[in-house]
Amino acid sequence: MYFCNVIKVILHKCFSVLMALVVLFSTLSFTIESHYCGDHLVDKAVFTKAKKCGAEAVVDGVIVKTKPCCKDIIEVVKGQDQLNVKTTEGLDVNTQYLITSFVYTYFQLYQSLPKQIIPHKNYLPPNLIIDYQTLHDVYII
Repeated sequence: MYFCNVIKVILHKCFSVLMALVVLFSTLSFTIESHYCGDHLVDKAVFTKAKKCGAEAVVDGVIVKTKPCCKDIIEVVKGQDQLNVKTTEGLDVNTQYLITSFVYTYFQLYQSLPKQIIPHKNYLPPNLIIDYQTLHDVYII
């Protein structure tokens, strides 16, 4: 009985963490930036800028491109930006009453029993020095 409760608690915690990760990764947005020089991929970076191939030069604070074959490709992976939170405000009174009565009766079905106290749990019987039944040939039938 105790083993089943431990497994139930562990599974509950695992599913809770799993659902939290699902919400986290469904709302995560990030960019993937790639720099190509011709058909050759120079660098690909996630969350940062991709390194350039050195074909650009900075003169007096102005970027001057020396090679027209270079190109940057930016891919944006958008996550979900709005989560739908369901409330009971949109339901009519009869449906709210049905749901609350169902939940209340469901949880009343599985109430745990009070912990039983076993007074002789830690009691050890005395060591048997002589077996009096075999010594006197007295057996309970």
